[in-house]
Amino acid sequence: MHSMSEDQARAQMHGLLATMAAAGGSDLFIAHDFPPSMKSDGSMRALSETRLTGDVTAMFAQAMMNERQREEFAREFECNFAIVVPGVSRFRVNVFMQQQHVGMVLRTIAAEIPNFEKLRLPEILKDVVMNKRGLVLVVGGTGSGKSTSLAAMVDHRNRTSQGHIITIEDPVEYAHQSQQSLITHREVGVDTHSWHHALKNTLRQAPDVILVGEIRDAETMEHAIAFAETGHLCLSTLHANSASQTMERIINFFP
Repeated sequence: MHSMSEDQARAQMHGLLATMAAAGGSDLFIAHDFPPSMKSDGSMRALSETRLTGDVTAMFAQAMMNERQREEFAREFECNFAIVVPGVSRFRVNVFMQQQHVGMVLRTIAAEIPNFEKLRLPEILKDVVMNKRGLVLVVGGTGSGKSTSLAAMVDHRNRTSQGHIITIEDPVEYAHQSQQSLITHREVGVDTHSWHHALKNTLRQAPDVILVGEIRDAETMEHAIAFAETGHLCLSTLHANSASQTMERIINFFP
């Protein structure tokens, strides 16, 4: 099986992703000595009885990556990006090493941008996202709907207000079409070399709203605060389980 070509590996991966999407799964897991499996409603389900070899998981990963991503993976031993499988969906891909074998998790990104009604978000968030300036953090655990909630908020502003909305993400999760607002999507590693470069140059692009995919470190936090202080609306996410833990995390960025 490990003598398959790159095209065959890509076709197999696309087939697995199509199967998962049709079954309503959220994540596809590719791991050494484990069958390809999907997570659906919180439980794991194998999509094949065959356990994958390390050679096959490596081929699957290579087939998903472009040249730049392969170089990054060879250097960093991990890589994040998004792919589109035509007629199926968009997926967020994380490739990593585990026990000297390549592993991969691919998460479904809904093609349709969810709205307030579908997510049952509080109406007050429509007012929040129309603010001229400030810092808005959507916090919660993994898979709690942070990115989805932000996408709905950006969509509302895009439909109802003129201006320039810039998103800086790794990878871009929801591809918004410009409507009343111009939306500029910048994907780290694709449209900009790094978070550092993208954040540093954002204010030169005359934004009204800046969406930063996730606050991961002190530098990103500093930029987010600076954006708000200079009269812009900055939206972002943070991993925390409560408002008090959010404040703790922010303070801990600056020891």
